[in-house]
Amino acid sequence: MADITDKITQEYDASQIQVLEGLEAVRKRPGMYIGSTSASGLHHLVYEIVDNSIDEALAGYCDHIEVTIEEGNIIRVSDNGRGIPVDIQPQTGKSALEVVFTVLHAGGKFGGGGYKVSGGLHGVGASVVNALSEWLEVQVHKDGKIHEMKFSRGEITQHITVTGETDRTGTTVRFKPDPEMFETLEYDYEILHKRMREQAFLNAGLRISITDERERLDEDGNKLEPIGESMYYEGGIREYVAYLNRHKSALHPECIYMSGERENGECEIAMQYNDGYNENLVSFANNIHTPEGGMHETGFKAALTRALNAYGRQKNILKEGDSISGEDCREGLTAVISVKLTNPQFEGQTKAKLGNSEMRTLVDNVVFDRLSVFLEENPAVGRIVLEKAMTAARAREAARKARENIRRKNGLEGFNMPDKLRDCNDRDPALTEIYIVEGDSAGGSATQGRDSRFQAILPLWGKMLNVEKARAEKVYGNDKLTPVITALGAGLGEEFDVQKLRYHKVIIMADADVDGSHIRTLLLTFFFRFMRPLIDEGYVYSAIPPLYKLTRGKQTRVAFSDEERDQVSAEMRGDNPNAKIDISRFKGLGEMDPHELWETTMNPETRTLKRITLEDAVRADETFTVLMGEKVEPRKEFIEKNAKYAVNLDY
Repeated sequence: MADITDKITQEYDASQIQVLEGLEAVRKRPGMYIGSTSASGLHHLVYEIVDNSIDEALAGYCDHIEVTIEEGNIIRVSDNGRGIPVDIQPQTGKSALEVVFTVLHAGGKFGGGGYKVSGGLHGVGASVVNALSEWLEVQVHKDGKIHEMKFSRGEITQHITVTGETDRTGTTVRFKPDPEMFETLEYDYEILHKRMREQAFLNAGLRISITDERERLDEDGNKLEPIGESMYYEGGIREYVAYLNRHKSALHPECIYMSGERENGECEIAMQYNDGYNENLVSFANNIHTPEGGMHETGFKAALTRALNAYGRQKNILKEGDSISGEDCREGLTAVISVKLTNPQFEGQTKAKLGNSEMRTLVDNVVFDRLSVFLEENPAVGRIVLEKAMTAARAREAARKARENIRRKNGLEGFNMPDKLRDCNDRDPALTEIYIVEGDSAGGSATQGRDSRFQAILPLWGKMLNVEKARAEKVYGNDKLTPVITALGAGLGEEFDVQKLRYHKVIIMADADVDGSHIRTLLLTFFFRFMRPLIDEGYVYSAIPPLYKLTRGKQTRVAFSDEERDQVSAEMRGDNPNAKIDISRFKGLGEMDPHELWETTMNPETRTLKRITLEDAVRADETFTVLMGEKVEPRKEFIEKNAKYAVNLDY
């Protein structure tokens, strides 16, 4: 950190802990404080405790945080910061440690002088974690002593007790989420691992370690070693950009790094172009991910476009009067924007967008000045970047012409539906669904088996275009994708309008084999790149057809997995273990008769649908690039690692 941290009071004691309000209603309405009581809320408990430790790192007092998932899904977070104050807090007459864990909005980040800059999504911190834990215990190493305090569902079960002496400082928090509060208690190591890695990238020089100590067994029942990683990135967000681009071919070897500061904030930006066509812009404010962008992103985009156009005109690469758009300037760009400021203003309950206008000015000035200097000093990189942007501009114009050509062919923009579409009778999008089906045979069965009142069928034939390797103009003219675009009726790319969508359930129905997985992946890549709101707003589903048909006499049942096959087989035998059960594997949707397809895969009362979600765009971008991009080696590694999960590859 720069001078922004130098103004922090060096002593961290109880006088710096301010109390804003009590802890009432947290257990009654937990979603108000952690977003939800599902898996996301469960993991959010860990983030709140880790964020407190990161605040110590931002202030310059902590350089190592350890996160451990213990057996029984107990979480332990330790840091080597100053340790939470244990002396009496003036406002309440209670120890500061007690206040931090029992009073909502109590902490060093609420104007008491403890922290100049602090993170944390909701700022509710330790007290809410305490309130939503079956039990929580905290150990503070401070002033040569170990101070311990224990709680149960927010209530004190052991007041501060000195349990020993110590020669270090820091805080350790252990807690077990309350089963009365959460829908699931199972922590996902990968989710926590990703979050900790992200925080290590954003805080250069901070080591964050994560370990999963829960028992794991191999296929033979042998106990496996705990998994974990210690992450330390001296290069900070430079290394983050390199990590995001690791499966792509960079156009210039080193990432471009810029930073600057003003009175109440600072920013740093790292960026690197690759030979792909997609923009990957990731922004943060006080270590909080801002997926909807905000003022810092606005400033970055404006300055980038201005700097590239100015450079192009200066070097006579762009003709006088010509310009390249912001979208063209960002084609193939991976960038990380991180700002830190004293009083962040977030828009919306989830704090997904930064509203501080001063950050737009700061980032704009820093990027324009530093990037202009970089381009002047690195003319080879400047020419490569500018030529890519100009090529993108030409491709965008070609896409516009292709789009208009499709409109002319289709007459009234979508009223001429594809020949193969078997539309439904209802016209209310909220009540209708479309099955995109692999092959004419399966399409025929689906058409016969459907409920034509609300179910439309669109068969696809052959392998479609891999849009990961194509620009928009090729997508518009592709005979496999055009029927999908026309049937959905909402347009494509920057013109996509989800309000015009003709069906609110877009269901991919493909065989449960490698070819089916390929079809699903190609379609999802297409939706992700060119109809992103479809996935963001939860309109895309994958149908799950059965794998097995089991018959005993006149009784017939189906199974969707090997485990279910064995379970159903045992149930059908009942008390007669020697009963003969005929088990056949469905080769594909096309061999199922219409009645079977309806009952197993299309009937809303009996079917299973998997909603396709993108919890974060970075992970999705990486996965699609690995599977569908130019580099062979990352794809080979992915397939080798995930071969045993091939049936569920797209879920």
